[in-house]
Amino acid sequence: MDNAKTVWNIDTTHSEINFKVKHMMISTVTGDFEKFSGTVETTDENFKNGNFSFSAEIDSINTNNKDRDNHLKSDDFFGANEFPKLTFTSKSFDGEKMVGDLTIKGVTKEIILDAEYNGTAVDPYGQTKAGFEFEGQINRKDFGLTWNAVTEAGSVVVSDKVKLVASLQFIKQ
Repeated sequence: MDNAKTVWNIDTTHSEINFKVKHMMISTVTGDFEKFSGTVETTDENFKNGNFSFSAEIDSINTNNKDRDNHLKSDDFFGANEFPKLTFTSKSFDGEKMVGDLTIKGVTKEIILDAEYNGTAVDPYGQTKAGFEFEGQINRKDFGLTWNAVTEAGSVVVSDKVKLVASLQFIKQ
């Protein structure tokens, strides 16, 4: 029985990490992290129970609005100066659900992500690549991202629920 580990690195050129949050409860603001990295360690080429780890640089947050991005980086939200990265480490993966620890702003909580394995293929350069879609939802207040305001009509400006969507391509090393 060969227990050699195979390492796969995120291909950042063909991957993205997005988040979506309701704004004033009537529209959705989408943003992404432009700088991130991650790996998976697998036994053979089976990703089940592979060890996934990931980090994103808070400073690379982009919602296509500089003022909003700066507000998100501030202590009202992510506190990028003190907490420059968010991290995720998987605990289990059965091929459909991934359970792991997400750390934001120094707070670690277990989250569950729905996973879709899109398959493995060899690109024109001979590299073996595997594609995944991960999706989940967190409550930002669980991680100390508590800032909010209320409109004249009584609506909260920023929803507590944040949807996370990661489209990741990994390159076999």
